[in-house]
Amino acid sequence: MSTENPIPSAKSETASTDPADRIIHYHIQTKHHFNRYARSLGYLDWANQPDPFRRFEGAQLIPLPLLKPDEAPLSPAYGAIYERGAIPSQPLSVPSLSRWFEFALALSAWKKAGESEWALRSNPSSGNLHPTEGYVVLPRIAGLDVVPGLYHYAPREHGLELRAEFSADRLACLLAPFPTGAFLFGLTSVHWREAWKYGERSFRYCNHDVGHAIGSARVAAATLGWKMVLLDGVDQDTVAMLLGTDRKDDFGEAESEHPDCLAVIWPSGEVRGEQMTVPLFLDGAIVKELSSATWHGKANRLSQEHGVHWDIIDEVAEASWKTQVDQLASLLPTSSASGENTLHASQETNDVGPSAGQIIRQRRSAVSFDGKTSISASTFFHMMQRVMPRVERPQLERPMPWDVWPYDPAIHLLIFVHRVDGLTPGIYCLVRDPKKVTFIQQAVNPELTWTLAPKCPDGLPLYWLLEGDARKLAVQVSCHQDIAGDSAFSFGMLAEFEGTLRERGAWWYPRMFWEAGLLGQVLYLESEAAGVRATGIGCFFDDPVHESIDVKELAMQSLYHFTIGGPVEDRRLQVLPPYDHLRPRS
Repeated sequence: MSTENPIPSAKSETASTDPADRIIHYHIQTKHHFNRYARSLGYLDWANQPDPFRRFEGAQLIPLPLLKPDEAPLSPAYGAIYERGAIPSQPLSVPSLSRWFEFALALSAWKKAGESEWALRSNPSSGNLHPTEGYVVLPRIAGLDVVPGLYHYAPREHGLELRAEFSADRLACLLAPFPTGAFLFGLTSVHWREAWKYGERSFRYCNHDVGHAIGSARVAAATLGWKMVLLDGVDQDTVAMLLGTDRKDDFGEAESEHPDCLAVIWPSGEVRGEQMTVPLFLDGAIVKELSSATWHGKANRLSQEHGVHWDIIDEVAEASWKTQVDQLASLLPTSSASGENTLHASQETNDVGPSAGQIIRQRRSAVSFDGKTSISASTFFHMMQRVMPRVERPQLERPMPWDVWPYDPAIHLLIFVHRVDGLTPGIYCLVRDPKKVTFIQQAVNPELTWTLAPKCPDGLPLYWLLEGDARKLAVQVSCHQDIAGDSAFSFGMLAEFEGTLRERGAWWYPRMFWEAGLLGQVLYLESEAAGVRATGIGCFFDDPVHESIDVKELAMQSLYHFTIGGPVEDRRLQVLPPYDHLRPRS
């Protein structure tokens, strides 16, 4: 089948032109049910498996240095990245930029089985398909010997492809409202990479992966003492213009990229005296000027044939397109507000426990659990505290990585506890915004218990809903996958759904998945630090999850499942270093 033979569109099934209605239609259309799954091709067309590596032919490739773990900039202890002020800020340079990309989007290993090899990356991905592409906009900065402009990150080569040369003066004007040394980071999605395997549900998974990448980039920035904030006041046309995804001639017959988001990153430092406001938007007029620059490179084609074209993905992408500019801003903390940890204390923290780099490099998605490993209640509670964004604080004073997220949380956890020492098995709920407890209680079965979990740390809104062995239920609703019951615990991420879409706009639909992916990335790393392992579960039966606690209509919807436990390693697989293919042979 060719790309001219599309799967029938779902648009004809709904007469509404309201974007929120169209989003809800897509979401309902792409649910998995006990008696049927969301539509996909039904088999894997291996001959047209997408190339996981995008390149721009004709664009100059600037290799980044392959740093050893003991080369500067050194990685701090994993625990230190969560301590405000604990890590001295590194200047932006080629080595620090290389280290940041290594921890954010680079290859972390190769796996080999027989004649087959495939790469793993620092940022997790649904099915290891990696629809997410990363870009940076770099100004003229002392110590950074590169042309000011837009660069695409090539993970296999660990290098930067120069896509566009920008006027240094106009780029300086664009970045003038931000702290000294700031640069921009952008993410796009190649929807086809996921659609090849997952069909119409792939828009969900692409946005999970955007959230994973936001999280991995924020953590990478933290290892260097850098700050990062999502510029979510920007309209999507401006994102497309700056990242070049609207340049049809540069893509030709190659698969297009969907412009997702922009963020600003800067070396953090003390702000003395009057607070500085960090805008969460860009000057669209300057971006338009920059886009008229000289561009380089043509995108490579990832598959020779596409089999089918999923119209419903195009429709939900259009319905969720953000058209307005929001004049959002955040205040940088002053030195007194940010001085929770002294440098002396931070230096002690940096010398304790595994390094952040070690945890990032070893992160894997578990494929099987042993069905017997348990974790302590203290470890479980610690993980739950890591995903609490502390909504009572201003954005940039919230704990890392939640300082990157310019919104109060809309995702809460429905947890199936199986093997947590000191915690009765059953179903629990973590309300990530304490103000939302009443809303969630009113959205579910009124007969649920809703008592605080025993021995729960003060201020952690973790509620016990139902007692009992939930392993069979967890497996059943997670597409009959044993990993959901063989773990120490698993959970579904419940989003405040229809009300959010009606009140904030249809463009909020992808952001629900971004928040879920960001949350998942935190727990991927926390699991490694705790000596266990995690994996995301994109396949679950949507409505049976909701029926387990009688969620009322579309008040809340489960967007992503996750499970954490003792992994079973596949000894048949070889694990190879990530960049041996680039190192000179002796």
